[in-house]
Amino acid sequence: MAQISLKINSEVYEVEVDLETPLLWVLRDTLGLTGTKFGCGIGQCGSCTVHLGEAAVRSCQLPVGAAAGLELRTIEGLAERGLHPVQEAWCEENVSQCGYCQSGQIMSAVALLKTNPRPSDEAIDVAMSGNLCRCGTYKRIRKAIHSASKLTEEAK
Repeated sequence: MAQISLKINSEVYEVEVDLETPLLWVLRDTLGLTGTKFGCGIGQCGSCTVHLGEAAVRSCQLPVGAAAGLELRTIEGLAERGLHPVQEAWCEENVSQCGYCQSGQIMSAVALLKTNPRPSDEAIDVAMSGNLCRCGTYKRIRKAIHSASKLTEEAK
């Protein structure tokens, strides 16, 4: 066990944990940030996606010790107030059915739009290929990412 400092959603948390504990479990069980979901535990489904810096990462595979001192963002901290443009687009396009994978989907979509503000269908499919949706809402996800791109452009 070790005491480490984590900066999550612009807040600093001091936690005492085993440094090899997956970040997912520290977020959910230690800090109560349950927006990040457990899906498969092997980094294949994307439900546990968070941002480490600007990159989308699988929190089930990232030892918490590797995140110490770095900026983390979870779905709870995505928007400073209200909804993030991607969240707005998700609502407008009625993307979610069961909703379980959606926080990971949204976090991956935000990371994509930061690096590619006007992605093609092919770029979206490639970037989102690591996020699985049991309900099969992939066409709505793609449409929402295009909508979010437009919302982000209009906000500038």
